[in-house]
Amino acid sequence: MVKRVAVILSGCGVYDGTEIHEASAVLVHLSRAGAKVQMFAPNADQMHTVNHCEGKPTEEKRNILQESARIARGAVTDLAKLDVAAFDAAIIPGGFGVAKNLSDWAVKGKEYTIQPDVEKLIKAFHKAGKPLGMCCISPVLAAKALPGCELTVGQDKECEKWPYAGTASVMKEMGCKHVNKNVGEAHVDVKNKLVTTCAFMCNAPYHEVFDGVGAMVKEVLKLA
Repeated sequence: MVKRVAVILSGCGVYDGTEIHEASAVLVHLSRAGAKVQMFAPNADQMHTVNHCEGKPTEEKRNILQESARIARGAVTDLAKLDVAAFDAAIIPGGFGVAKNLSDWAVKGKEYTIQPDVEKLIKAFHKAGKPLGMCCISPVLAAKALPGCELTVGQDKECEKWPYAGTASVMKEMGCKHVNKNVGEAHVDVKNKLVTTCAFMCNAPYHEVFDGVGAMVKEVLKLA
């Protein structure tokens, strides 16, 4: 039976949107597994636009849905139109867009909130007993929407040194169980049907990130 998976994007580019390599890895692994995929993104302005050569914000304004269409080859739908009943699972790749466009984690840290449509879909998939896959920084969405869940953003010590410093510690402070995993591994929270992997939260080679995302996708499809 073909599994139907919703993939949630947050723009295009690691510093202000979806991490492109993570999104590509998700799509390749889903395609190889024969899953039917539909991509979604909020139809709203990005928090800001970053010049990826310099790593600095510009004056330019960009739309999350339009930017996500770059990854989706045009085939992306407004997140507000996502019908949970039409899917068996949902996966959210990482990138700073998760922390800036799908939530305000990048600005508020522990006091962050999730974009309403994103929080709604996470809770709806969870209530329906349908699995969720998240990689890199996107597990922070689950930490807020599914209190007490188990997740991984990699190794505690490495996460303290990398660009998302302190993430694992904050997840623990919020009451979540953080599980140390290597980049090629995924953690399965059986109770919540939540599958997470660290991806670029660790300073790892591209192929190892690709393999870790594959482990996450495999476990999500098992649960679907």
